[in-house]
This record gives sequence, structure tokens and C-alpha cells, in this order.
Amino acid sequence: MSQKNRTLLIIGSMALFTMHIINRIEYSRCTAKNLLNSNENQYYEWRFGKIRYIKKGSGSPLLLIHDLTVGSSSFEYCKLIDHLSKDHEVYVIDLLGYGLSDKPDMTYTNYLFVQLISDFIKTVIGRKTDIISSGDSVPIAIMSCHNDKDLIHNIIAINPQNLFQLNQIPSRHTRILKFLLDCPIIGTFVYNLYTNKSMLLKTFQQDYYYNPYSIEEKIIMSYAEAAHTLDSKSKYTYSSYVGRYMNANILHALKEVNNSIFIIAGEEKSNIHTIVENYEYYNNAIESVYIPKTKQLPHLEKAEEVLSHINTFLS
Repeated sequence: MSQKNRTLLIIGSMALFTMHIINRIEYSRCTAKNLLNSNENQYYEWRFGKIRYIKKGSGSPLLLIHDLTVGSSSFEYCKLIDHLSKDHEVYVIDLLGYGLSDKPDMTYTNYLFVQLISDFIKTVIGRKTDIISSGDSVPIAIMSCHNDKDLIHNIIAINPQNLFQLNQIPSRHTRILKFLLDCPIIGTFVYNLYTNKSMLLKTFQQDYYYNPYSIEEKIIMSYAEAAHTLDSKSKYTYSSYVGRYMNANILHALKEVNNSIFIIAGEEKSNIHTIVENYEYYNNAIESVYIPKTKQLPHLEKAEEVLSHINTFLS
């Protein structure tokens, strides 16, 4: 081996070793507070891995499904669970690849999550349930309902995803990005650059909350922990998300479902009025309400107002 090649090999090895050390530091920093662990955690043994969920309360069943964005987990509903469990048997779930559920190295799709929700309702809940879904998980609820009308009663959709963005399919650029993120050390390093605490805080300030001063440190740290727990294996769901593998055209399902659908929207979320109008256009039975001075996460920023509308709709 020539001196030049030997030098390049040494530099490359040192760079990889440095990235590995940074990855370990970021993992330790983001998971140190252990916010997601709870003595109420239960696990459903699904075909692709263990699914973490919490069951609380009694009454008519209600399943809460978190968003699919980076750092999402059942913690997203932390301000709703106790109140809803007074009148409902509440199930709040970490989807495969999120939170404390298993995170296998695979391509995650909307259809995978539809099958998970269907199996979870049949096996764990055991009866027809209402669903609250958030953001990118709204199509999962609608498709699950369309596939089996005996599983789901009512759907509450919080800030559903743009119908036309759901039509975007993987491109050469997004496939390359997914491949890069899935790489062991370099991919994890790039993932950590996008998902550190500072980047998550910036996302909350710009897109998730209307009032940046109401953002709680605990919520930011819960998102950081969910994004990095289990050795940052959430990068596999993130790579599938940015790779557009989680997108699916739901227009056919949306037109055909006869279930009651109620949209709760953050009034200050970009383009939200057009998004809601499109949903109502394809299914004119949909009802909607806007929560003033909120964006993507009204159920965290103004939980009491969201709860009031949920209770009115479900009653």
C-alpha cells in the first residue's frame, strides 16, 4: 500500500471513529432523563417487533395515534390521556419505529402502519374503537377504516397531512437520501445533525407552536429522547419519511368512508384552511374546527380547548 493510500485510510478511520464518538455522546445526552419510561408501559408482540402502549381508564375504547415526524411518540398526547381516561378506555401507542417500540432496520410505509393498527385493534382492544390521529398518521386511520369498517367508529384528525403531498412518490434524490441515512456510522451522524435538541427546538418554534415562549423543556427533551432511544434506530423511520415511502394516495378511501370524521386544526398552521377544504371537498360529511393561536400541535399548546372539542364530538 502506498504512503498516500495509507494516509487516506488513517484519516478516514479517524473520521469514522470521531463520528462514532459524537453519535454516542448525542445518544447519551438525549436519553439521560429517561422521560418515556413509565410503570404503565405494556407491550404487544407484533409480527415485526414489540409495540409499546399504555392502557388507561374505562368506558368506550379510544385509540390515540401520534404523528410520524421525527421525535414523535405517545408522549405527544401527555396532556390529554388523564382527562380522556375519565370517560374512555384509552389506548396510546408508539408505532413501530417510534418511541419505545422496537425499531427494526426496514422500510416503513403507510400500509405497514395500517396493518399494525388493524392488528392492534383486533388483538389488544378487541372491539370497535374511536381514533384520534395527528398529522401524518391521519391517512393511517382513514385507510384502516376503509379496509375494515368493523374496526373503527369515529375519527378525530388533528392537522391532517396535505392530500396532494401524499401523492408524492420516492424520487432518485429521496432514495439516495434514504440510503445515506441508513448507513451505520455516517448515516447516524447525519441523522443526529438533523435531530439534535437545537434543531428540534427550532422546529417547534417555527412550525409546531404559535407561541414559542410556551414551549416546555420537558416536551423538547421527550422528542429528543424518542428520536434517539434504542441507539438512534429511529433514523430508519426518519429515512423512510424523508424518502417519501410513508406517502399514500388516500383519495379513494376518503371518498368512500362513511364514518364520522372531525378535523381539529391549528388556525395559524401554514396552508391549513386549504388543506381542510380539500378534505371536506372529497368527503362533505367531514366537520372541522380551528383552534386559535396554534399551529401543528394544538393538543400540546392549548390542550383544554382541544379536549373540549373532543368531548363534544365523542358525546
